[in-house]
Amino acid sequence: MRDTSHHPSPHHPPPVPGVGRRTLFTAALTTAAVTAAGCGAYDPLAGERTRLRQWNLFGGGDGLRMLQMHEDYQAEHPDVDFRATTFEWGAPFYTKVAMGAAGGRGADIATVHVSRLESLAPGRLLDPIDPAALAEAGIDETMFLPNIWEECFFEGQLYAIPLDTHLLVQFYNLDVCRQVGLLDSDDRLVPLDGRDTYVEALREIKAATGGFGLSLDTWGPWSNFWALYRQQDGELVFGEDDFELDDDKALAAMDFLYRLSEEGLSPRVSQGADTSANLANGQSGLMIHGNWEMTTLDATDVSFSVTQFPNVFGNHRTRGDSHCYVFPHQRDRDPARTRAALEYAAWMLRNSLSWSEGAGHIPAYLPVAESEEYDRLHPQSEYREAAENVQFEPEAWFSGSAGRLQDDATGPLTALHQGTQTPEEALQQLKRTFRTMINAPAPV
Repeated sequence: MRDTSHHPSPHHPPPVPGVGRRTLFTAALTTAAVTAAGCGAYDPLAGERTRLRQWNLFGGGDGLRMLQMHEDYQAEHPDVDFRATTFEWGAPFYTKVAMGAAGGRGADIATVHVSRLESLAPGRLLDPIDPAALAEAGIDETMFLPNIWEECFFEGQLYAIPLDTHLLVQFYNLDVCRQVGLLDSDDRLVPLDGRDTYVEALREIKAATGGFGLSLDTWGPWSNFWALYRQQDGELVFGEDDFELDDDKALAAMDFLYRLSEEGLSPRVSQGADTSANLANGQSGLMIHGNWEMTTLDATDVSFSVTQFPNVFGNHRTRGDSHCYVFPHQRDRDPARTRAALEYAAWMLRNSLSWSEGAGHIPAYLPVAESEEYDRLHPQSEYREAAENVQFEPEAWFSGSAGRLQDDATGPLTALHQGTQTPEEALQQLKRTFRTMINAPAPV
């Protein structure tokens, strides 16, 4: 667990998250990343080294951590002319990747969300990755969880190398939960399995805080809905003209979210920094948010820890994604640069303990995730098994992190928390939203 009242954090809080779930890119970080990577500077030795260009979308605390990792990589690889560039998170980044790849001028390697593979048109905008060449760099499928590795394929070909799993987890304020008797002898949150047990615990916390039992983001609610829907084995399949959705399971998920706000157990409106602030200032005892919010809480004085997404419908399934490495399309991909790109990815995986120390992402590379060093990393190691429960979004060009599905679903789901629509009304609006997206032409 993490007691920040005794161990001040060295990390700085990220900017307030924008639409979706991540922090936005800042000009200061761009300057630092470009400078450290050597962009724009004359290097007389560059012609004698292997050229390697990397694009990524990491701002805030993630970006600072990645910058440090890149500096370490460069120090160990003086034979590589490595230059990394960070672009604005979300649609601007994916537009940049798509435009560069469409002209055959993509970076040698880029970091994307594995949930966006389909929208990046593998085979046209992305070049496949040769598993044999990856194995020569020391990486193969045995080093990843099967549920993560299988997401990296499209039509039978490998297009991605997973770096991490990042997902919705449950944070808990140690002081508040201790006060209401929800911690065990090791100061870990006791099991709160099932809807009724969980809601009753939230009532007890609310009575103690005078505020809420649970803090959650009501302005980016798709992820919470998807986790609760998938806990019931709910399927969502998008076809060319229609979609398949289990109305009863969708209503059960919506009713739970609606119930939280109606009883005042969670805020009707909570966006960005407000969600973490509720936990940090003791206005709530629990918080559902992405593991990346650890950097925000580290910058406060709150004593907190983290566990898996709550077991509401019989399991701990949770919405998540993976940052992964891909090869944007190049007209004439150079074998030496491709080999350097694979070796770079392998180095990043082998050193991903550092990546986890920052924003709490779970290493995709099992030799790190199962290591003694990771065991000693708290609270990260306390929700490590959540990677086995991660639920990726349904396949569609508009799905995935920073995708249109997350944005367009916000309206009907936010209405649940605000109390302006019943679950039945919100479901009908959500289904109309699905049909609108299906009928829209794919950009690629």
